[in-house]
Amino acid sequence: MPAIHVYLYEGRTDDQKRELAMAFTKDVEKIVGSPPEATQVLFHDMSQSDWAYAGKLASD
Repeated sequence: MPAIHVYLYEGRTDDQKRELAMAFTKDVEKIVGSPPEATQVLFHDMSQSDWAYAGKLASD
């Protein structure tokens, strides 16, 4: 059972998430051979103040 975790800055629409979930599901089916029903995509909406890189918050 493939499980794909996607971390995004908040603000993406449901339609964007649907399209991305479908794209991941189709690619997993094509590459791994797993049926679409087995693929899970989990979206984690993050605010920019919850994400840091190079020692700085993304919101800075």
